[in-house]
Amino acid sequence: MSEYIYEKAEKRANEKIDFFKHLYSYLVVNFILFALNFLTSPNDWWFMWVSFFWGIGLFSHFVRVFIIDDKLLKSYRERMVEKEVENIRKNY
Repeated sequence: MSEYIYEKAEKRANEKIDFFKHLYSYLVVNFILFALNFLTSPNDWWFMWVSFFWGIGLFSHFVRVFIIDDKLLKSYRERMVEKEVENIRKNY
């Protein structure tokens, strides 16, 4: 196995592990916040705001790790570079 493939696989594995750490933190912290909210002010569910906005970040992390492929990002980057090269050539 080439070193490049191993490094790429290791990077992907680390990204997945980081996502699951993020998910674990989200669940634990939100459970604690729920318990605190329930014990201190059961009529005002403020913990849901934290869960909602953090959940948006967690969802975007999920999309980046499991849905958006590196090939897609690489081809998008290449198109952006080509467009910038064209813009620079037009201005000179």
